[in-house]
Parts: sequence; C-alpha cells; structure tokens
Amino acid sequence: MEQRLARQISGLVDQISTIIVGKRPQIEDCIACLLAGGHLLIEDVPGVGKTTLAHALAVSLGLKFARVQFTADMMPSDLIGVSVYERSKESFVFHPGPVFSQVLLADEINRAGPKTQSALLEAMEEQQVSVENETRPLPRPFFVIATQNPSDQLGTYPLPESQLDRFLLRITLGYPDRASERALLAGEDRRDALLRLQPMMTAAELEAAQRAVRAVHAGDPLLDYLQALVAATRSGRWFVDGLSPRAAIGALRAAKARALMAQRDYVAPDDLQAILPQAVAHRLQPVPGAGRGPIEQVRAMVEATPIP
Repeated sequence: MEQRLARQISGLVDQISTIIVGKRPQIEDCIACLLAGGHLLIEDVPGVGKTTLAHALAVSLGLKFARVQFTADMMPSDLIGVSVYERSKESFVFHPGPVFSQVLLADEINRAGPKTQSALLEAMEEQQVSVENETRPLPRPFFVIATQNPSDQLGTYPLPESQLDRFLLRITLGYPDRASERALLAGEDRRDALLRLQPMMTAAELEAAQRAVRAVHAGDPLLDYLQALVAATRSGRWFVDGLSPRAAIGALRAAKARALMAQRDYVAPDDLQAILPQAVAHRLQPVPGAGRGPIEQVRAMVEATPIP
C-alpha cells in the first residue's frame, strides 16, 4: 500500500478517536466498511455516541453529506424528493431530497415506518432512485451511515431482513470504560470538537482506496475457509437460515479492507475472523435454544470451524 494512503487511513482513525474516545476497534471497523464500499449500521442505546460517530465519519471523509432524523410520520418523499409545479416554467420540477448526497446520515432509522425504510433499498443496492417513472443516479461515492436504537425500545420498528442485508457491517459502541468516560466528562463538548475536524481524504482519494481494496489478493485457501464458514451457517446447527452469496461476498470485501488497513496486499484468516461477527451477525438468527445472541453464536461457530 502506498505510504500516502497508509498515512491518510491512520490519520482518519486518529482524528475520529479524538471524538469517540476509547473505541478505536469500532472506528477501524467503520472505516473498513466504507473502504469496502459498504453501508454501515450502528446499533446501541441512546447517548453512547452513535450519531456523533456517524457525523465525525462524514466530516472526516470530506464528502457532501446530509443528516435525516427518521420519525414515525416520515414519508418516502421526505427522503427522495418531490416534483413541484413551478408557474414560471409551467411544468413540474423535481426537487431532490437528502438521499442525493454522498453520505446520508440516517439517524434512528428504525423509528420510521416500513414504507419509508423501503425507499432506501434501491438507493443502497443500486446507487439510484426511481421517481415518477424516471431513474436518477446518486452521487458517487454514496454511503448510508445509519443509527438505530434497540428494537425493544418504544417507538421503534424492526428493520426488515431485506433492509438489514443492505448493510455491510453492523457495530455496537457500548458504554465507555472509566478512563474514557472521565475524559468525556472533563473535556470539551463533542459538538464543539466536531467543528474543528478537517477532511482527511478527497472523494477521488477515497475511490482510489476502494480500488486498492478490490485489488487485495484472496488466495484459494482463504476462499476455502470462507466457504467452510458459509457452509457452517447453512448446516442448521448454528442458525435458522444460512448466509446468502451476497453476504459472503460482503464479508470478503470487508476482510480485504482490514488487510489493506494492516498494510498487506493479501487477506489472512485473522482478517476474516475479526470482521465476520460484524459482517454477518445481523443477517442471522440463532437456532432455538442456542442460549447465545447472534454475535456470540457467530464467534462460537468460527471457533468450531477449522481452517482448511
């Protein structure tokens, strides 16, 4: 990897770590997701920094971004846009919505109804939206960084499986440790700190980094290992339903991004093991009686699956 790209990625992690204190592994996962060209879902209880992390990522990437607060009464047109009749032109003119940005911060995405959530499916998968019988391309690169509260909280709608499958990674932040929380209590307001952030990459540099991720080598033994893990999810021993080919491709892309961030031009089994819980747990449901959550079940499956 070029030294310049290595410095940019390292600087990106360092800068965001000044905002989200004590969560460097999660920040690295976020950046790996975006380098892999995927969409990111941050799930946790309110107040632990989900929206702040999403905002810091958007600013640090130097891209045009828009933030949308999802609510129960939000309509698809609030997100995509609407055509308005303009008397001076004697015709309807389309006014694009916030989805026509390079980074869309979808805050509390699971507080909107299924109809509005579904409006994002085409945008996330094909980087385009269809409005009034016309297909409109979205800017490139295009990322959705979404936050959601736990589904057992009031006023939330569970994301459908098809929506969850569009997110490459899902991460949780958790509560800070004692030292990190003390730094937050004694330091300045995070919103003030956000104002001082500088873009660490241009859009062209980010796209070059994404091309570098795709060029990372995954040898046949690594692909054998990935297929063994995918087959384990489909065996019926661990999960109700197994991973789709799209999920397997996404996990490989994320592992390539981790390898690039480690300044390697090849994927190692450690890369796959480290990223797999974040890449697949939100797509899987443990078998009844497993006694573990999806993330713990994925980790147990990885430990039980030998490397070919």
